[in-house]
Amino acid sequence: MEFRTQVVIHEPPFHIEPCEEILFVGSCFADAVGQRFRDEAFPATVNPYGVMYNPASILHTIQRLAATSPVTPRVAFLTLGTNHVYRLKATGEIVDNCEKRPQHLFQEEVLSVDECADYLRQSVDLLRSIYPDVHVVLTVSPIRYRKYGYHGSQLSKATLLLAIDKLIHQTSSVSLHYFPAYELVLDELRDYRFYAPDMLHPSAQAVDYIWERLVDSYFSPAAKDFLADWHPLKQALAHKPFHADSPEYRTFHEQTQQRLAAFCQKYPAALVPCDSGSQS
Repeated sequence: MEFRTQVVIHEPPFHIEPCEEILFVGSCFADAVGQRFRDEAFPATVNPYGVMYNPASILHTIQRLAATSPVTPRVAFLTLGTNHVYRLKATGEIVDNCEKRPQHLFQEEVLSVDECADYLRQSVDLLRSIYPDVHVVLTVSPIRYRKYGYHGSQLSKATLLLAIDKLIHQTSSVSLHYFPAYELVLDELRDYRFYAPDMLHPSAQAVDYIWERLVDSYFSPAAKDFLADWHPLKQALAHKPFHADSPEYRTFHEQTQQRLAAFCQKYPAALVPCDSGSQS
């Protein structure tokens, strides 16, 4: 007998390869998953201009990247948090950060499904103009927004989900995908023990589970082998000795450095301290 529902994740027509350059732009959930990629030695770029919660602000980041970055990744994750935006009354522009300025300077607005879809379309088109073969993975953050009220938070998420669905159906492109992070937390885990103490953000355990499902669905066999090679080495590098001057630890340290050198030779693009001779 099954006591929970399981979200089906359809295998995409591409796979993430070892040491893949990956871009993460979006809410603080994008920060959490993007940092997990970096912890696992992937050279991921994570919110280079700060956390972006809404589709308009995500577009602003892509525009800045297009103007300044000479290299863009083959895979980009865009994570939407809310359809609420803030306009600076003096200029009418949507701002990405109010920078602690007085609230009366801004006007809060709610983007429609069509507006959200249009901002996303512009982001995807701009990424494709820089890197024609890029695969864009759209996600909705499972983080709840208490300040809108829980019903308002659900309406916001529903708007984002509808916008993503509309864009995917309109483009019919194999390079545009949806990963159900929101559904994994809300429909599969659906228990407060998978939330942080604030009862709003997913817990570390929930992020671990989402990571596992992402690896199972999106990683190539070679990328899974890369993780298997990296994990024991990562544990060794993180080891903190009680007696750093002991012969046993010196031997362990030397062996770890040899393993690190071999790993770096096998995976030269991995995000690891390949030139370090003083790990402890």
